[in-house]
Amino acid sequence: MASHNMTWISYPSKSQPFTSQEEIEAFIASQNIISRLMHCYIAFFVPTGLTAGICILIIIIKNYLQNKRQSLDLLLLHFTISNIIMIFLSFTVITRPDYLTATHLACSVLSFLFNFGYFNSQYVFISTLLTLLLERFPPGTALCKATQRPILCAGFVLTYTFCLSLTEAVLVGTDNYQLEARCQLDPLFAWPEYEIVKFTFGFGIPSLLQILCFSVLLAKEAPAGAPALQQHIRTYPAVYAISVTMFICRLFYNIMVLFRTTLKLQRSIGTTQNELVMNIAEIVLFCESCASLVVILCFHKPCKDELLKVIQKCRRKTRANNHLEISETATTHHSGSQ
Repeated sequence: MASHNMTWISYPSKSQPFTSQEEIEAFIASQNIISRLMHCYIAFFVPTGLTAGICILIIIIKNYLQNKRQSLDLLLLHFTISNIIMIFLSFTVITRPDYLTATHLACSVLSFLFNFGYFNSQYVFISTLLTLLLERFPPGTALCKATQRPILCAGFVLTYTFCLSLTEAVLVGTDNYQLEARCQLDPLFAWPEYEIVKFTFGFGIPSLLQILCFSVLLAKEAPAGAPALQQHIRTYPAVYAISVTMFICRLFYNIMVLFRTTLKLQRSIGTTQNELVMNIAEIVLFCESCASLVVILCFHKPCKDELLKVIQKCRRKTRANNHLEISETATTHHSGSQ
């Protein structure tokens, strides 16, 4: 693959001259929007997502140690770890509306880690959907047996996503590693092929597999003795809710990634409005990681049951403390009246 000279590219907000009052006002407005979105994400989504993720890890590991082992739980554990990695990497948006300053090499390493979490969460979730599909339509083939071995599934997904992430790291660009640049997790100076590969393997193919799973689930008649479709969906509401959330958020993000590729091929840096929407899409992607963890904690049955137990214990302790305080107060009043 031929090397591309991407030294010409830059962010519109950092290089575009603003000659009119309207352009200056539009620039200030876009910077304010990015800053406010970043603060909302850091203040609300990050603590909620990390808290939910840690709770899920504790619950699933505890159940695993108690020999309550389910293929779905182990796949969701894998999915949770991927999303926690994504949340930690999202701290790179703290500098917005400015960008991190790093060498091309450091930016490539960050991009590799980000893509590893991005691809990993996408494909382990496809494995989860496939596991539920084969649970409803058991074919008795080697594929069905493979899905019953989550360690094997996780190993395949990790190997595949590692290869994809390494490919993306190469497509960031193999030149100018020592130069400093403004860095995003999807580097602006990456070759156009970077975004094309990311869209194809990070959204296009997984979305087709996801649609195929849903088509079979809805169209194919279940075997005798299998639960009704509504009951099957009610049994695993977290997985299907995450599926819809992931598709919507990643669709928006990948549309913007492809739009940025179009600008690169036209050798255009775009406008500050284009830059604003790309930043919004990136934050929406990170919000999806946080929201997915909250959905698992609140709607996946083993996690929900443990959460309800903790809430009930807290309520009992509160009632016991209140009852004790009332008893002590009543005793004090009774002694004082004597």
